[in-house]
Amino acid sequence: MSSIAISFIVIALFIIAGLAFYAGKLLFMLNKQNKKMTQTKQQRVSRLMESIHTIAMAVEQQQCNLSEGCIRLYHLHESLPIDNKPDYASQYPGLYTLYTKVSNLPTHEARNKLTTLDRKTQDNARETAETELESQILRDVVKLQSFTP
Repeated sequence: MSSIAISFIVIALFIIAGLAFYAGKLLFMLNKQNKKMTQTKQQRVSRLMESIHTIAMAVEQQQCNLSEGCIRLYHLHESLPIDNKPDYASQYPGLYTLYTKVSNLPTHEARNKLTTLDRKTQDNARETAETELESQILRDVVKLQSFTP
């Protein structure tokens, strides 16, 4: 074998070793990034679960309006970064029924622009729905206090 062939083989081995080292470094960095993403996701789930439990307890203890609690709990459930989300509407029917009834009602500035009669009409509709669903919502929030994804 000539010295040129041996030189090419040595150079090829160095190139292969360099590429293998670089590939290993990339795999290490990817693994580190995946662990960080998993940890961040778990922390987010933990914070959201703490909020869900706190709001459920506040609704049960009547420290939070039923409509406001249902809206907050709905959005917290929807923002949980979990795979294969359960059917929350069937697990917590009172919460989700009230949410569908009040979610389209105007709030803040849009509510302030309504006439007094329109506001009163909407308040009556909301209060009626809250009264009809109160016992089911209270059962739902008790279940939610032990909810885990």
